[in-house]
Amino acid sequence: MVTIALDHVGVVLGRRPVVRDVRAVLAPGTLVGIIGPNGAGKSTLLRAILGLVPAAGNVRIDDVPLASMARGAVARTLAYLPQGQTLHWPLTVERLVALGRLPHLAPMSRVGEADAAAVARALERAGVSDLRDRIATELSGGERARVLLARALAVEAPALLADEPLASLDPGHQIDVMELLRAEANGGALVVTVLHDLTMAARYCDRLLLMDAGAIVADGAPLDVLTPERLRAVYGITAAIERHGGTTTIVPVARAY
Repeated sequence: MVTIALDHVGVVLGRRPVVRDVRAVLAPGTLVGIIGPNGAGKSTLLRAILGLVPAAGNVRIDDVPLASMARGAVARTLAYLPQGQTLHWPLTVERLVALGRLPHLAPMSRVGEADAAAVARALERAGVSDLRDRIATELSGGERARVLLARALAVEAPALLADEPLASLDPGHQIDVMELLRAEANGGALVVTVLHDLTMAARYCDRLLLMDAGAIVADGAPLDVLTPERLRAVYGITAAIERHGGTTTIVPVARAY
């Protein structure tokens, strides 16, 4: 289990503040959704947590400064699923997913039995075991998205950071992925994911960080964050918020002017 603490984290790209003064403690066993309109800084914040962009302030992993950790240790602790990844090499799905084991391997070493078992578990959890012998570059967009999720799962890290994992997926597979992320959190992992689907965020996440113009403007339980007033102020929309049997549905209705 791992805890991530963010202390006044900020990112400036091209002289433009993209993430501003973010403070939060992300605890193990929780599914945290980062939401907000396009350009709010969600993906950049995720990359700052991983140390992939220069950032002001401090990111601490179990009270250890991220800046003092070796990159291999970071990769074993924080598994990362980026958005919109393009595949260039005609690897089989199984070999592609096995790349998730690289943080655990010494230089020039080969995948061992424990690594192969981790790959098999990841393929099964992502629901892509039947694709293991397919060439990854020949997959559909939805199949590719689930295979890349399997690669992140193969790391078997205590934290998983996923950037828009529902992109390119049909509704059924969106549910499958959210159920998987929910199960990871229930098993003790810290899961942090960028989402645009507000209904999925409300249904599955324990906690939402709502971002606007680089800053967190609301942080809390989904129904406390996703209020009509905030949806109007941040997204510029009116929305129908309906609750049925413990499930919340959020349907954008119109632009709010």
